[in-house]
Amino acid sequence: MAVRLLVCTRTTAYRHASIPAGVEALRTLGDFEVEHTEDPAAFEESLDGYAAVVFLSTSGEVLTAAGRERLAAYVESGGGFVGVHAAACTEYDWPYYGELLGAWFDRHPEYQPGKALVEDRDHPATRHLPAVWDFVDEWYDFRRNPRGAVRVLVRADESSYDGGGMGEDHPLVWCRAQGAGRVFYTALGHADEAYGDPDFRAHLLGGIDWAARRA
Repeated sequence: MAVRLLVCTRTTAYRHASIPAGVEALRTLGDFEVEHTEDPAAFEESLDGYAAVVFLSTSGEVLTAAGRERLAAYVESGGGFVGVHAAACTEYDWPYYGELLGAWFDRHPEYQPGKALVEDRDHPATRHLPAVWDFVDEWYDFRRNPRGAVRVLVRADESSYDGGGMGEDHPLVWCRAQGAGRVFYTALGHADEAYGDPDFRAHLLGGIDWAARRA
């Protein structure tokens, strides 16, 4: 039986051109039944039939008050939540969301090659990766370092690119529990190319499987 995902790509601020590539990747990663929406009303109904909710490069305020309540109740009662890239640029006015995700986006340098350091390979999103993962992305800085509140899986090596602003300890990918639910976030995924990269696709699949309790 297919696993149902609710994939939200609504943007009320910056919109990533890679969103269509990201949605297509989610449709082809595994046996997922993907319901793609940009309608906030989709979150005003019960979310219980979904194995996970994915915010794929959302931005700005994307939920209604009722939608916020539904999403919070869904995660607290055991639902999975996955944030990809600009999901960290979302719902700045909702304190719960910042706690749920672990950290909000602050700034980024220009899109460029760099190195991601895999700290924790005992996770479905990282166990296939090399210890040093060469990647091209925007290398997000966050408003606060989430370490201590999350399980950090990957951090950025700021010495490998220009313009990093968090220093030596720069979490990039993490997971955490929220109530009875599971949350996974990856800051990677800015460009179309990411969604065709086998390592990134496996990374994304592993994160979703973990949040949805399939791994």
